[in-house]
Parts: sequence; C-alpha cells; structure tokens
Amino acid sequence: MTRLVAALAVAFVILFDASAAHALDIRAAVLRVDYPELAPISRFDRVPEDLAFAGARLADEDNGTTGQFLGQTYETRTVAVPPGEADAALDELLEEGIGIFVVLARQEDLLRLADRAGEDALVLNAGASDMALRDGACRANLLHVAPSSAMLADAVVQFAAWKEWRRLFLVHGSNPPDRALADAYRAAAVKFGLEIVEEREFEDTGGSRRTDTGHVLVQRQLPVFMQDAADHDVVLAADASDVFAPYLPFHLWTPRPVMGSGGLRPVSFDPALEAWGATQFQRRFEELTSRYVREEDYQAWLALRAVGEAVIRTGSADPVALRDYALSEEFELAAFKGQPLTFRDWNGQMRQPILLYDGRINVSVSPQEGFLHQVSPLDTLGLDRSESACTAFEGDTP
Repeated sequence: MTRLVAALAVAFVILFDASAAHALDIRAAVLRVDYPELAPISRFDRVPEDLAFAGARLADEDNGTTGQFLGQTYETRTVAVPPGEADAALDELLEEGIGIFVVLARQEDLLRLADRAGEDALVLNAGASDMALRDGACRANLLHVAPSSAMLADAVVQFAAWKEWRRLFLVHGSNPPDRALADAYRAAAVKFGLEIVEEREFEDTGGSRRTDTGHVLVQRQLPVFMQDAADHDVVLAADASDVFAPYLPFHLWTPRPVMGSGGLRPVSFDPALEAWGATQFQRRFEELTSRYVREEDYQAWLALRAVGEAVIRTGSADPVALRDYALSEEFELAAFKGQPLTFRDWNGQMRQPILLYDGRINVSVSPQEGFLHQVSPLDTLGLDRSESACTAFEGDTP
C-alpha cells in the first residue's frame, strides 16, 4: 500500500509538471463596433448592452472547463466602440499582446481592422454576412463564423424548392445592403432551379421607423404596394435594413408565405432550438445573462469555442498555428447543430446548418433532405470552391 501511494504521488507530480510545462494563457478580445441605428421596430428587438459579449463569457467558461486539466487559462477582453474609435481600440489591444480577435463590424471596417491586425493575428468575423469577404476581398488572417448572405439565401430557397414552391416574388429594399441581399436570392433561385416571377423595390423614405405614425404608414402602404403581382407561391423579402419585411406577413394583397427578412427567417441560432443538446446551452446562457440568446451571442461563442478547440488539439496559443489547424481536415467543432462544424479551406467560411425560424419555433433546418454535394451537404449553402474568387488561402492544407 505504501508503495502504491508513493507511485501515485510520483505520477501526480509528473502530470503536474507536464501540465505546468505546457501551461498556456490564451488571451483574446471581442471588438464590437456600434453604429448609429434607428429605433428597433419592436421593443422585443432592443439590443442588449452585452450583445456578443455574453456569448464570449460563456465560451470562456466552456473553454476553461477543459483547459483547467491541461494547464490552459482563457481570458477575453470585450470592447465596444463607435466606428471612429475602432482603429485605436485595436491598436491598444495589440499593444497588450493580444493576437486573437472576434470582430463584429461592417465589411469596410472589418477589412481595415483585419489588415491593421497583421498577418500574424487571427481575426474571426462574427457579424458581417457580405459576400465579398468570402470572395475577392478575402483575407488570409480572417475566418468567418457568421454565415454569408449566400448561405442564408440558399437555406431559404432550398426550403422553397423542397416544398415545391417554385414561383418566387422577390421584394427588396432600396438601400445597398438590401440590393446585395437581393442578389443573393437571385443567385439562389438560379442555383436551385426556381423562378423569380416578379421583383419590386420598396423605397426607404427614412422615416418609417422614427415614429408610431411611421409604423402605421408602412402597414398601410404594403397591401397596395403588393397588389397585382404575377402569380407566385411565396414572397421572398430582402430587407437587410429592417424597414418593411417584418410587416409583410398579414399585410399582403394576395395571401402567401413570407420568407427571408420577414416571416420565416434564416438564422445561425435562435432561443427556440432544443435539439442536439441545445437546451443545456440555452439554460446556461440564460442563467448567465437573464435573457435569451441572440445570433451575435452564439457567433461570438462559436468563434471563441473554435479557438479553444484549436488550442486543445495543437497545444499552442500562436494565432497562425490556430488558424492553420482550423483550416485543416482535422478540425471539427460540436456546436448544437446536429453535426460537426468545419471551415472551408478556400475562403475561411465555417460550414454550418442554417435554422429556419418563425420567431417562435424552428420550422426547418437547411441543407434540406435530398440536396447533395460531393464533399458535404453543407457546401450546398454559400460559395463552393469553384464559385469563390478568394485566392488568399491558396497553398493552405486542402
């Protein structure tokens, strides 16, 4: 017995020394750029002050649960700044020795911040859905956990195809992001063989969300705006500016399902998801924050969990090593979506299922049954290898 105790003590010391020898302090930052916005359409859409930051807190807890046995500690700084202060905020974080950044910013700011961070940094996009970021404007140090607009559009149009709703009425806003989203829906319709029988543009006059009168005005405009349309099965709303799409259901001239920016919406995550162990995730998030999860929270959590998984597997805290592992065939991440998530090595986009959510329940999940791909059904959503003009990742592990 004495010898057994002594042997166990020696083994403990060896394990402790090995853990200490490989101790890692993983420091990251979530940088959220806050833009001037109009008041939300509904009080339920008010943006919480800890948006995305709450997901980062939960990710640190989850990473730390495993990391404590490996001598790893995780600390994430959270910074919210207006656009004009983003560069200075990033510089301060770089001076502190942080090289891993989760960024929620618009495309132009995100690209500038990624370039400013440098090629030795790892930047994870947790907010912007712009196609250019995954296409010709991609960056080698920039990975995307936020779904692209093409992934979101493909998810919706796949569902319409599966339901055999083949005639689409596309209504889009007048702002540049609305038109870009409309482009994604046009491409998805071609991709899956559906027909856009008519398109209309709803003009943003700038006052529709400033007053209660503005809300009423939009609701009164929509039935007249939507009348005399070509025969269609479903209305597709491309309203990235959130001006009219929430009002479309029940304010149509011809009653039809609404999908896209209103009605049935494609999302990365939502508070109704209970499958695949998501109930446990939801409960922990609600205990931590006293509110429901939002997409930005999940995407910040996802970004930092991807970092944590790479750290555990590589035993390294070097941003370049973590990025290389994330892009490799060995990387996969369980994230309460029914299958492992991976990164596309041609443009840094994370493959993931897209939930179709009506505001209360998950109606479906894309990719839909029967949509196949030679590599992964998840690659039926968004830009495939041959469709992306991104060259920044050439030479990485295929």
